[in-house]
Amino acid sequence: MAKRDAGRLPPALLLLGPTASGKTACALTLARALPVEIISVDSALVYRDMDIGTAKPSAAERAECPHHLIDVVTPEACYSAARFRADAIRLMGEISARGRIPLLAGGTMLYFKALHDGLSDLPAADPALRHVIDQEAAERGWPALHAELARLDPAAAERLEPGDAQRIQRALEIVRLTGRPLAESYARKEDDALPCRLLPIALAPADRSVLHARIADRFDAMLHAGFIDEVRQLRARYRLDPALPSMRCVGYRQAWEYLDGKIGYDELRFKGIAATRQLAKRQLTWQRQFRETWPALEELDCLRPDLPQAVLNAALRHLPPPAPTT
Repeated sequence: MAKRDAGRLPPALLLLGPTASGKTACALTLARALPVEIISVDSALVYRDMDIGTAKPSAAERAECPHHLIDVVTPEACYSAARFRADAIRLMGEISARGRIPLLAGGTMLYFKALHDGLSDLPAADPALRHVIDQEAAERGWPALHAELARLDPAAAERLEPGDAQRIQRALEIVRLTGRPLAESYARKEDDALPCRLLPIALAPADRSVLHARIADRFDAMLHAGFIDEVRQLRARYRLDPALPSMRCVGYRQAWEYLDGKIGYDELRFKGIAATRQLAKRQLTWQRQFRETWPALEELDCLRPDLPQAVLNAALRHLPPPAPTT
């Protein structure tokens, strides 16, 4: 990114953490005490009509302060890290110009990394090529495409599981479009600058077993709130298939299998909870990496009883004092 005097930029708060860590409650506490506008950093909340399975903030919660990047595309569409970064940079500038503070809150760590570190020189998604790759996968299976990737880019294939359809598809797409390994493409950074000084606060559990229990409770609450009916209605309303990014979201993938009769209710619940725990594990792995590379990051135990107040206190420590009134 281009060098700028970060100390002279307006502030933007980042609030990141794994699923079920309490980010929504903390963000609303900040909104009640500070002139913030919330920018969602969540790759599932961008989809309209996906409410229960994404734990989307309620209408009452969203009425407490402006929220951005929620319900911006249909489940038929794709939303990329590149689009997030462009949208977030635009919104941060607009919010700061209004004299308010951007609060970027969520758990999609790739989006936080894209915002903080900039984007690699990667080609945009190519729908025609993706369709070809999907057809090849239907005929040969994703393990066969993983084997092809291993021939073209062994280092990239080594990092991916043979059944990781989404990442194999994107890796093959990039290699076929650029003719070079992923590592070389990722090394070619775009040179752009952020409009704000980033002040990151991260939530992490002192005891993961407690977070796991929260995840199970929340998934059960989603099921009781009508999550399966939500997915059934999505399938009826939109032209969807299980390969779309929206239907690859945790919970939706398992509900799709249930509605197709491939698994029963108990297995839906088991697989949904297990997948959510794996998501939390990946999110925490990202955060460990951020601790090593983001000197300003402050981490708080998301299990502490005074978490919302602790997050507010951390934000106040980082923010400049308000200008005196006359």
